Amino acid sequence: MNRHSGKRLLAIQAVCVAVVLVSCAAAVVWLNSAITHYVEGGAFRAELEKETAKGLHFPSSNFSSIKRTGLLSAAADEFRAENGRKAMTKFDAHGITGRFNPLGVFLRRWQIDNLHIEGGEVGVQTYEPKPEPSLPKSWFHVFLPDRVYLKRIWSEPADVTWRLRDQPAGFFGTRLLITPHGRDFEYRAIDGMMKMALIPDLQLRHTHMLITKTQLSLYELDLGSGGGSIHGAGTAGTGEDRNVDFTLDFDKLPVGEWLPESWRGHVAGVAQGNVHWSGPNPKIEEASLQGSLRVQGARLRDLKFLKELASITRKRSLVELNLNECSAQLVWAKRAGEIKQIVVEEKGKFRIEGAVSLHGNSLGGALRLGVVPEYLEWLPKAEEVFTREQGAYLWTTVHLSGTLDSPQQDFSPRLLAALKETPGPFLGAMLRALGEWLESPADGDK
Repeated sequence: MNRHSGKRLLAIQAVCVAVVLVSCAAAVVWLNSAITHYVEGGAFRAELEKETAKGLHFPSSNFSSIKRTGLLSAAADEFRAENGRKAMTKFDAHGITGRFNPLGVFLRRWQIDNLHIEGGEVGVQTYEPKPEPSLPKSWFHVFLPDRVYLKRIWSEPADVTWRLRDQPAGFFGTRLLITPHGRDFEYRAIDGMMKMALIPDLQLRHTHMLITKTQLSLYELDLGSGGGSIHGAGTAGTGEDRNVDFTLDFDKLPVGEWLPESWRGHVAGVAQGNVHWSGPNPKIEEASLQGSLRVQGARLRDLKFLKELASITRKRSLVELNLNECSAQLVWAKRAGEIKQIVVEEKGKFRIEGAVSLHGNSLGGALRLGVVPEYLEWLPKAEEVFTREQGAYLWTTVHLSGTLDSPQQDFSPRLLAALKETPGPFLGAMLRALGEWLESPADGDK
């Protein structure tokens, strides 16, 4: 082959390669355009809505218009689904972007590796497994993916909500991560607030839970309240077995935040302790509780009954109490329980020990009250009421009875009997109490 022929052959080969490259590029452009047209079309969106609803166990779902943002990624402004059959009851999201993993096709699933959500709300619940209807399938369905698989759902501030005893509750403004666990999902959340009826709002530091058809598993719950913390973990059956077993440990909780508003500002201190809750179902009526409580730095001040007590005894130091010790233990099982090992003391003033029992609505128990002698100078024949001396205190026992609606105790009758034997001190105490009552504000305890 001469030189001229060789150059001609190379030119022909170059032209062929160029034609192939241009054809491939044109095919890629056409295919890319076709994919974009399909992804952004109504047919793909309808199929995605159907498969997403099936994968997340909703009867249906709805995406807003889908926009392709990359070779394997797409975005939508909104997604909504509700009336979930399993762990999720609703899913309301906005600002959604996702990346498709084509390798999931070999596992017969449309796999989205990363689904990012700018915000929204997820409703969760425990659920009882129910058979799901089997829809008719075409003969070639065995060769096609049969569901959407979400490998990782990550949301910026979102709400995770549920209902507790028919009241709304949840984590609000939290950063949420949802990952699959078989056909169920694990939930992790950080930041935000936990809100539930009857308790103050709590800062969410971290939580990790799994909800399946047989069990809710709370691996970790880390909450903050003021400068204190609450840590929880446990399980609750969601199938035929409904057993509940949870533990809570708390430390340095500001007591005032957990009291009715009318008491805030009058009571101070920080609490530490624990609670173990177990039972055959989530109903508090069937629950067994064991716990302990200790309050450090407990202080009571600016309360009406303390002012009256200080007036009657002529001891102004009783207007404010600074407790050296304040602790108790709780045992509760099926509407009956006992608050035991009660200890409340301000050294140099008084000490209370004993136990209080509850059975249904019935009240019982006994408390030992010890008072230093100088705080009993106003009471004539104090030794007839406070009959035993031990340590720095004179002691009496107060027996409790009656009901929660109408509690009874035997201390007041004995105290009044002692006062009536000497009318002078009795009248003086009554007049001081009346004067204190007349000077007190009419709009509340202070």
